[in-house]
Amino acid sequence: MDILRLIGWVTLLSSANIYAQTDSIYLWPRAVPGETKPKSGPVPTTLEDGTIRVIEVTDPFLAVFPPKYSNKNGRAIIICPGGAYVRLAVHKEGYTVANWLTELGYTVFVLHYRVPDKRDGALQDLQRSLRLIRSMSRQYEIDPKKIGAMGFSAGANLVARAGMATSPPPYPGQDHSDSLSGTPDCMIIIYPAYLDGGPIHSLSPGLVATSKTVDTFIFQTMDDKSAQSSFALASALQKAKANVELHMLPSGGHGYGMNAGNKAAETWPKLLKEWLELHF
Repeated sequence: MDILRLIGWVTLLSSANIYAQTDSIYLWPRAVPGETKPKSGPVPTTLEDGTIRVIEVTDPFLAVFPPKYSNKNGRAIIICPGGAYVRLAVHKEGYTVANWLTELGYTVFVLHYRVPDKRDGALQDLQRSLRLIRSMSRQYEIDPKKIGAMGFSAGANLVARAGMATSPPPYPGQDHSDSLSGTPDCMIIIYPAYLDGGPIHSLSPGLVATSKTVDTFIFQTMDDKSAQSSFALASALQKAKANVELHMLPSGGHGYGMNAGNKAAETWPKLLKEWLELHF
């Protein structure tokens, strides 16, 4: 690892530790499937406001955020930050959300999936994450049948693919955990993108909704240029008689995370908290 990447990696770790991260779980003990570059630390960049985005990942991993033991509810959520599949908004759509969810009792894992431009690799990373966490459920004292996935923007697209893809990209098995399910037990979809690629903005090819699709929460705003993604997903799930809850606010834009002062950003956590209590 060169010195610039080392400095960036230390910066990223220090940032995570400001939050409640206690551990990192690397996904691929053997070769990362399909990866042409050697394993290396993530390459972060710091924005003017001090937040961090990761612009390259070749060795995918999960940052672990456990709740206080007295507050632990035995359920887990994997967070997939957004970033158009070319970067990861790990602060705004990862660590900040993880801290909030741990306060509710969830054990949270922020997924640093492969970027840039590695959509199939990213899906393999999420599938592998779900299998690994199920295999480690006793260690983390979580129910292996209560592991949800949450995503923002491109990360929301990734979650939907993990839950609904008809032919997810296979990878060579690495250990016993790969015999377990790579499907989330619920999907939390926040301002999704790239889900309306079918005819007349219907659900994108390769994704199929059925009555057995897991319970799904969707939130977006009408002024978001990707708003049709939410309608396409919700309509497909409704027609399949799956359990789906859709919320659309008039305004808020895209990429707001949990930013104070944005009504959409302040609304979805309240709605999601209630939904999780009822459905997860």
